[in-house]
Amino acid sequence: MSNTIQKNLDHKKYVVSSKLQYFKPHATKIEKTFAEEISSSLNQDFKFINPKFFYDKKGSDLFEKICSLPEYYPTRTEISILRKLQPKLSSYIDENFRLVELGSGTSVKTRLILDVLAKLQDTTEYFPIDISEILTESSEELLKNYDDLHVTGIIDTYEGGLEFLKHFDNKKNLIIFLGSSFGNFSPNDGFKFLKKINSTMKPGDLFLIGLDLVKDKQILESAYDDSQGVTAEFNLNILSRINDELDADFNLQNFLHHAIYNKEKQRIEMYLKSLVNQSVVISKSNLSLNLEKNELIHTEHSHKYKLSQIHELLDNVGFEIKHTWLDDNKHFSVTLVSKCV
Repeated sequence: MSNTIQKNLDHKKYVVSSKLQYFKPHATKIEKTFAEEISSSLNQDFKFINPKFFYDKKGSDLFEKICSLPEYYPTRTEISILRKLQPKLSSYIDENFRLVELGSGTSVKTRLILDVLAKLQDTTEYFPIDISEILTESSEELLKNYDDLHVTGIIDTYEGGLEFLKHFDNKKNLIIFLGSSFGNFSPNDGFKFLKKINSTMKPGDLFLIGLDLVKDKQILESAYDDSQGVTAEFNLNILSRINDELDADFNLQNFLHHAIYNKEKQRIEMYLKSLVNQSVVISKSNLSLNLEKNELIHTEHSHKYKLSQIHELLDNVGFEIKHTWLDDNKHFSVTLVSKCV
């Protein structure tokens, strides 16, 4: 990696061991971006917080808990699909691929893909891209189980990480974006993001994406408002993070987790509802926020798709579809694509 690229992208290199290194934007840049984005998004008539800010250390831990809840079908369903496609994936990749993951993981899903690569390669390279510091912890966990694994983490936004990857080297990449995280994007932003991935890819690269499918409203709403209240805690934690990192004074007792399925727009909508008229100061964002009782702060959309919509979207971006795998109930999909040349 040349110093020029590191300097231009404002990334600093950290070497943890001979098998683990990571790149990270300077801390002042991260804080400034967080403060500026919160100032802008909460200073609108329609107030919102970008869901990428869910994933500090506590938020990432809470999401891991969500993934094991009985109501939360996406994780176990996607895992069942990945187990099914495992033996077939080796026909698309060879010993020259590295694994690039948007979102870091030590969980079953990451390991299922690493297992395929490990059988084909003497040494496997893994590039997780994640905005959360949990990336280093999860990478260390993986290294305990894979003797021939080398990890280069990128602690940054997905867009920043993809730009970094684009200029890194000429090795072939298998990029994976699992968990239906793509559903958090608006349709317009999602299209632009897929275009970003497409522009990052070289001829011969592959992209594997997991997407949640349209299904019964009751199944969907239960998955995002579980009986144990873990999703509620996850949603409220974003206010705790703003308190801790941006010197705000949100009182979490004054907010309620609120999740509904919008059938017309095919999406779960998640909000924080203000239970009282209240004022909040966010010092590092130079923002004084006034909220009325029952006013909503939007925190996440999770779009669901029909298969025909998935294939049309990927085709319009400029991908060539290799294969789509489904679970037996057709609740979830995993699609492998290459870049059209």
